[in-house]
Amino acid sequence: MPTDVVTIRRALISVSDKTGLVDLARDLAAKGVEILSTGGTAAALKAAGLPVIDVSEHTGFPEMMDGRLKTLHPKVHGGLLAVRGNEEHEQSAEAHAIAPIDLLVVNLYPFEATLAKGGTFDDCVENIDIGGPAMLRAAAKNHAGVTVIVDPADYDLLREELARTGGGTTFAFRKIMAARALARTAAYDGAISNWLTADPDEFGRTAEAFPRCYTVQLTKALDLRYGENPHQSAAFYREIGAAAGTVATARQLGGKELSYNNIADTDAALECVKEFDPSSPACVIVKHANPCGVAVAASIKDAYDLAYNTDTESAFGGILAFNQTLDAETAGTILSRQFVEVIVVPDATPEAVEAVAKKKNVRLLVTGAWSGATRPRRDYKKVNGGLLVQDADLDLTEKLDVVTKREPTRSELADLVFAMKVAKFVKSNAVVYARGLATVGIGAGQTSRVNSTRIAVEKAKQAGLEISGSVVASDAFFPFADGLITAAEAGATAFIQPGGSMRDDEVIKAADERNLAMVFTGMRHFRH
Repeated sequence: MPTDVVTIRRALISVSDKTGLVDLARDLAAKGVEILSTGGTAAALKAAGLPVIDVSEHTGFPEMMDGRLKTLHPKVHGGLLAVRGNEEHEQSAEAHAIAPIDLLVVNLYPFEATLAKGGTFDDCVENIDIGGPAMLRAAAKNHAGVTVIVDPADYDLLREELARTGGGTTFAFRKIMAARALARTAAYDGAISNWLTADPDEFGRTAEAFPRCYTVQLTKALDLRYGENPHQSAAFYREIGAAAGTVATARQLGGKELSYNNIADTDAALECVKEFDPSSPACVIVKHANPCGVAVAASIKDAYDLAYNTDTESAFGGILAFNQTLDAETAGTILSRQFVEVIVVPDATPEAVEAVAKKKNVRLLVTGAWSGATRPRRDYKKVNGGLLVQDADLDLTEKLDVVTKREPTRSELADLVFAMKVAKFVKSNAVVYARGLATVGIGAGQTSRVNSTRIAVEKAKQAGLEISGSVVASDAFFPFADGLITAAEAGATAFIQPGGSMRDDEVIKAADERNLAMVFTGMRHFRH
């Protein structure tokens, strides 16, 4: 059985992130702990007036090769790996003057941060840590007698443990810290592996898009009150290195804690509004993961008015996303008109922030500006026992092929492209009616496409909106002409769909008979 409390007498500290470093080392030194250190960490501790032994002095071997070789030495790894109470280990350590190391405090070279800020290939390579992961794994393996700390956020936990035990750590503490260390090295190696996989290989061929071992690096961002339903526990994990302009990196400026459903719906709204050029004010309203109103207009207030009017019932308690700065007038209009769970924007004026703050239950999220880099590269769906991984659905069309006798007018074509951008984010089977760059009816999540077509018409009628002169986008092909006929009878004049049905000719014929325009894109956008 592992010894329960192990007293800390010697610590090796080597960190890239120096947050809290000096305070921790000062506390350890006050308890009589001998501190070994390397490079910049040792320099920072010495500058603070703390007693430090350089690792090169401890090992009798100099740091070299631009710091690549400094801790890869038997006196370091032997000190971490020797099992206390193991006669052979202790004899070997004594014979080779290997002193035990009771505490390892290490965090790794900032590979993910270097990659996220667009570092060059050479910069990224130089930020691949070798000695750090090796030490972390050694200490974690030998957690029966060695304490390992990989995250500055755990320094206070270490202090509390030392205070509680009189200068040592318990086996339970060492075990959980070992688990955290190994989780960090796994995520770190995964990030490097994914980066290398994404690059062309040395023969100039495209590297394997989906490697045999695929890793996703996550760190806990929030403990949530509950999950999709109150009886389900939940947490929110952020991808390590997540870019600005995402729900994962947004700053919350007001309102109560985000819920599981808030986060999921906010992501849906934010990613949908990113489909529209930031120079053209756009608003997306999402309810239960589906857009219920979307518009592009002269101002974000006008866009909000149009989006809201698509479905005022569903907008209640919805998520609002804008692609431009939230101003006080728009914020005031929203808050006076409806209950809203979340407003997510790239930025907000101080007056808008103040207005939203008066509603304690409304969350305001500011993401910062976004660019193509903030669009997701991969899409994941968890299934029992596995993970489905695919390229994110970022494109809109392979082509715009007019397949009817009548071509769409310029305004119809603009509305068709707009409607298809919305349809990408509506649960399949998805049918979207639009006019004047605003949705007038949305049919979502039905088991037949014609039902989505009918439901969208009914929603438009309930909202008092006119279908006549609208266009229709379908996320997948019309398998029969019935969906097109239903929409045409309601007043739609132009259609956009992928095409590819065995009955395309039947659908095209029905369009021609009614003098409708139809465009095929060659690209399906299922969203299950």
